[in-house]
Amino acid sequence: SEMCIRDSINAEYMGSKKGMDIQINTVEEAVFMGKVAEQAERYEDMLTFLQPLMKKSEELTGEERNLISVPFKNLSGNKRTAWRALTAIEENPKYEKYHEKTKVYKVKIEGELKKICQDAINTIDNTLLKNASSAEAKVFYLKMKADYYRYTGEVCTGKELEDVAQKAEESYELAKKAADTLPPTDPVRIGLALNYSVFLYEIRKKPKDACKMAKTAFDEAISGLQDLDEDKYKDATAIMQLLKDNLTLWTSELEEEEDK
Repeated sequence: SEMCIRDSINAEYMGSKKGMDIQINTVEEAVFMGKVAEQAERYEDMLTFLQPLMKKSEELTGEERNLISVPFKNLSGNKRTAWRALTAIEENPKYEKYHEKTKVYKVKIEGELKKICQDAINTIDNTLLKNASSAEAKVFYLKMKADYYRYTGEVCTGKELEDVAQKAEESYELAKKAADTLPPTDPVRIGLALNYSVFLYEIRKKPKDACKMAKTAFDEAISGLQDLDEDKYKDATAIMQLLKDNLTLWTSELEEEEDK
């Protein structure tokens, strides 16, 4: 009887999957249904609903850009968390006898993560970046593209890692160049420095360069904070706190290394 229950649940789930035939005719509907799916934490549906917005022929607003980044961020974040959990289990000698099984499972998750990252990169290259004319939009998309190469790099080794790291660095550098026209207090510019410095630390293994980039961004931003409106002030200070947290951690690790 347990089997019957499980089968009926599966049939019900499959039915709901097949029943996903919602016609989205306008960008307004896409935005509304995208937000509904976000509230329901249905990120694959959100990605589907937002397609008309992604294909819009003019530049997206800041709110629309943020909305598009949500499903990619959550879907990839879910896979990254799963991959780290599997890695911890794999490295635990207690579970050595299950190593072959966990290895196969981990490779499956890696494939799923690489796919969602490539989907994000393709979306940026094929439409979003082409329609971006403002510096803020260009920085946002180039940073996002670099981030998804970085997330791919987290699960790669050898030549594959070197290839994606190179692509990530190229995108971060292009974003950095475009960000020079933005004020140092702009949350998009500070967010770029945060993520680029994480890339230098975690993927490139260059802790001193990472600290220098994070410290420069923090110091440059701090003097102009009082000129920001409330929303931008909130966003900027939240990212600056993350920069500060990373700097504290990284400098203490560097000091420990030097003491050895």
